[in-house]
Formats: sequence, C-alpha cells, structure tokens
Amino acid sequence: MDEEKKTSLGLEENIEGALAYLLGWLTGILFLLLEKDSDFVRFHAMQSTITFLGIMIVSFILGFIPFLGWILGMLLGLVGFILWIVGMVKAYQGEYYKFPIVGEIAEKQLGKINI
Repeated sequence: MDEEKKTSLGLEENIEGALAYLLGWLTGILFLLLEKDSDFVRFHAMQSTITFLGIMIVSFILGFIPFLGWILGMLLGLVGFILWIVGMVKAYQGEYYKFPIVGEIAEKQLGKINI
C-alpha cells in the first residue's frame, strides 16, 4: 500500500479530499483556496463546489414552480444527498472518482485556474 500523502495543509490527502465535501460548496471553495499542492484534493474540492452550487441554484429556481417544481426539487435534494455520501466515501478511499458530467467539468476548470 502506498504511503499516505500529506497536503500543503498537513492532512492526509484522502481525509482532506473527503472534507472538501463535508459542507458542500462551502468547503469545496475553502479547500480550493487553501490547498496549493494536492491535485487530488483540488479536484474533489472543485467537483464539490460545482455539484452543490449547481444543485442549490437549480433547486432554488424549481422552488418557484408550484407542485412539479417542488417534487423535482425534492428529488434533486435526494440526488445531492447521494452524491454527497459517494463523494466523501470515494475521496476517503483515495479514489479520483468523477461524478457524471460534473467530473469532466471540474477537471477542465482545474486546468484553467492556478490558485
């Protein structure tokens, strides 16, 4: 088994990657700003940010549509909860796991920025 890699914040990569999902987009942005060395953590932080900001925005918009929008918003909330769990577990396991659609977007965005 590989030796655990430390990040610029002094944590193990898998723990910091999982923490990037803890409070959704908020911790995603926090780790994007703070982590300087680990591409693994930065990827999970970007994926968390895009996923949960997107879900929050779409749910807000759906909230204005009576009944059908509310139901879709609840389903989107369930999907968000599942993605939250999967993201934390996969990051903790040390996997570079990409969510459908969002994973590719996160990867491309990381290539464009150098924080």
